[in-house]
Order: sequence, then C-alpha cells, then structure tokens
Amino acid sequence: MGRCCPMRKALGYIWGTVFVIVVWWICALAIGSPALPTPGASAVSLVQNIADIMPEFWVSLGRILLSMLIGALLGVPIGLWIGRSKRADAIFGPVLYVLYPVPKIVFLPVIFVLFGIGGQGKVVLIAIAIFFQMMVTMRDAAKNVPEGAVDSMRSLGASKFAIYWDVVFPATIPDLFTALRITCGTAVAILFIAESMAGSSGLGYFIMHSWSLLEYEQMFAGIIAMALLGVILYEAFDIAEKRLTRWRRA
Repeated sequence: MGRCCPMRKALGYIWGTVFVIVVWWICALAIGSPALPTPGASAVSLVQNIADIMPEFWVSLGRILLSMLIGALLGVPIGLWIGRSKRADAIFGPVLYVLYPVPKIVFLPVIFVLFGIGGQGKVVLIAIAIFFQMMVTMRDAAKNVPEGAVDSMRSLGASKFAIYWDVVFPATIPDLFTALRITCGTAVAILFIAESMAGSSGLGYFIMHSWSLLEYEQMFAGIIAMALLGVILYEAFDIAEKRLTRWRRA
C-alpha cells in the first residue's frame, strides 16, 4: 500500500506532463509563430543553455527559500497567537481583513525604493506576501484546535508555551504545509515579476532578457526552468508534510 501511492503520484506527473506537452505542441503548430516554439525546440534550447540557466535557477531558488523562511517564521507564531487570543483577534482581526486582500505586488515600487532593486528588495516583497498568507491560515487553524485538548493540558498545569508547543502547533501542522504549498506558487509568480522588472539576475531576468533579444526558444527554456522550480518546491513541501504528519495516517 505504501509503494502504491508514490507510483500513482509518479504516473500522475507523467500524465500531466504528457498532456501539457501535447496541448503545447498543438497550439504551437496551430499558431505557427516563432513566439511560440514547439516543446522539442524549447527542450533543446534548455539543454544548450543549461550552463547559463542553472546559475539563475539557484539565485531564484535562494530568494524563494529565504523569503518563505522569513515569512513563515514571522507569520506562523503571530497567526497562532491571534487565533488563540480573543483580545488579539479583536484588535488585529479587522486589520487582516483590510490588508490581506491587497495584492502585495503593488508595493513593488516602494520596496525597491526602500531596499533597492537587488535581491534584498525581492526577498522582502515575497516575504511580506507569504507572511500574510501564513498568518491568516494559521490563525484560522488555531481557532479550530479542539478545546478539549487544550483544557486537558491546562488541568495538568501546563504553561501557555507548553500548550502552544504540545497541542496547538502540532494540530495545525497540516494547515501549515497546505499554506506553504499554496504560497510557493504565489512566491514564484511575484519573483518573476520582480526579477523581470529590475535587476540583472534570476530566472525572471533571464526570461525577459531572452524575450528582448527575440530568442523565443531560449525564453521558453527559462520558462520551463521556472516551472520546474515551482514543482520542486511543491513536491518538497508535500514530502515533508507526509514525513511530519505520519500520526494522521496512523
């Protein structure tokens, strides 16, 4: 049973990849424009330019991981605190309702002015978006923690920190990884916009630079690399969740 699930997942990835390639190939043939090269031509370009793409890949990956780490380290504890404290929720809940729906990408010019157009500004922008996502998700998850479990810990004389560490946080780990999987797509999208608008490094810059040179096959090679970046992050969080939440299956 344990081997069946990974095999099924692998087959799912294969089917999804084949489907995307077939649709992409049909669209490329139907449009007949150099701006939309075939999957084969793009794959060949990816191999030919791998030496140029990989350094940009690692730069983008480093920015994503750092920003997600900062956003999670700040957003998770604050969200848990707001979710378990009626007073904090009454004060900061309305603030979240106002700020959370605002697209964080609109702050890009302000972030670039304050932190520069280098990697620091991009990391700050993505971290802000992830911070709000993590905070809202963990606040809602903390509210759904069974009160019986919390009361049992209190009856044993547990401190507030022990209740958070031994009851609230473990109970909200599945929601934490759900939020991480959701935010990795958002983070990659924001990173592309930030790297394509300013700076001279990262996959976003590589893609837009190739576009400016009308190197469309090279451009799609960069797009494939950025897509792989998102898939790797998503799969990494999925694997981590399964390893850390084995008690759910038990």
